[in-house]
Amino acid sequence: MSLIYQAGSLNTAALTVPNLYVQIAQPQSLTLSGVSSSTIGIVGTAGWGPVDMPVPLGGTGDYAVSFGPKQAKTTDIGIAVNAAALQGATSFCAVRVTDGTDAAATASLDGVELAAVCTGTAGNAIVVTVSTSGSGFAMVVAHPTLGTFSYGGANWTALAAAVAADSQRLISVSVPGTVPAVAAGTVTLTGGADGGVPSTTAFVGQDISPRTGMYALRGQGCAIGMLHGVSDSSCFTTQSAFGLGEGIYMIATGPSSDTIANAIATKAASGLNSYAVKLMFGDWIWWRDDLNGLMLITPQAFTAGILGALSPEKSSLNKSLAGIVGSQKAGLSGGSATYSSADLATLFASGIDVICNPAPGGAYWAVRCGHNSSTNVAISGDNYTRLTNFLAETFSAGMGTYVGSVINDTLFGDIRATLLGFLSGLLSQGILGVTNGALPYAVVCDASNNPASRIAQGYVQADVQVQYQGINEKFIVNLQGGASVSVATTAGSV
Repeated sequence: MSLIYQAGSLNTAALTVPNLYVQIAQPQSLTLSGVSSSTIGIVGTAGWGPVDMPVPLGGTGDYAVSFGPKQAKTTDIGIAVNAAALQGATSFCAVRVTDGTDAAATASLDGVELAAVCTGTAGNAIVVTVSTSGSGFAMVVAHPTLGTFSYGGANWTALAAAVAADSQRLISVSVPGTVPAVAAGTVTLTGGADGGVPSTTAFVGQDISPRTGMYALRGQGCAIGMLHGVSDSSCFTTQSAFGLGEGIYMIATGPSSDTIANAIATKAASGLNSYAVKLMFGDWIWWRDDLNGLMLITPQAFTAGILGALSPEKSSLNKSLAGIVGSQKAGLSGGSATYSSADLATLFASGIDVICNPAPGGAYWAVRCGHNSSTNVAISGDNYTRLTNFLAETFSAGMGTYVGSVINDTLFGDIRATLLGFLSGLLSQGILGVTNGALPYAVVCDASNNPASRIAQGYVQADVQVQYQGINEKFIVNLQGGASVSVATTAGSV
């Protein structure tokens, strides 16, 4: 009789009984899947929703359900989601922050206390209606954007239990010790408050459990991040450290109506010089919101949105931006003030980018440089930050499966095959490109970089080289014209 084993569970070097031994080997996959490079993490304010908790969103519709209506505030998450979505972004992770003085809306019905489950002014639009229904009672909890929810029960105790069992509930119900009789009625919650403008400290948050603010974005798969509406330079290097450690391209901004001289001095004083942060000049953008009308908002959401819509090898430079009706420098549409070449050169040399009109391709709004805040030209492009983070995060997410494997030539070959297969896929997708006929990547994982002395200590090393595609930033067309110009043509070409 043959014996069946799972591969790896049988010591084939110590068999003593003559028999047939069948080992079942699981299909081996040497593929590596790339991580998402489009999710935008936004830390900001809202009139509803959980505080300091990451909430995934697909767009403005999801935002309204999770956080209520947009607010006319420069720090509002909904405004940022809306502006970014217009650029083509489709994946977000939102973290609501407050200053701690926010309050939940409340009301009383029949002596039973009703309270919104989240703080904020959106709770003031919650209407609770109780009516008779058959032999019992029905409770309807309604909000214009958060939704309408219905519950049933024979008394207040049963109604409260039905509400508590709903994970999507808008209110909590507190029944007193002496349970009152249910009477039909309608009440609107009041007293909900957003509190004041959160401090920079609230936006940055704390990196200990439970994480808050920016640090709540850890492990959420964000490729791009921003503290929406925060222009405080004291947190620039903190954002840089977070971006470097988490593989997130942080989009920061200077203050409203900034000057070039002040922007350069402020950046220098902050110590920011990092490929992990893209610093936008404080020339804020006029935006006509469909709910709140004309607003002045930071350039962060437009920049993050276009980056989130692009694959990681591309730059934000010269990509047309939607929804912009003007800027502080240019005024509303029709303004004639533009940046001189000297102005742009000064900003770009200092690692500061700007949104302006016109762009190299014509009269439209666009990010004008496509650089991060680093002054090192080798790593200053958007594409360097985005593609480096994409590759590093992909390797981090997928290569750990080899830890614990026996070190031999088979392992080396599997590691090489996995990495080369992934890089080959990037080449076929255009994320990497061939220049002068040479492959843009190489992987070494064999005895040449894994000597026996290192293997004996449990080390395995794979050396990966990847050549990125350049970005056409300075396009030169040489024109020679005149009646005396001699043009060489191939015979019969006309």
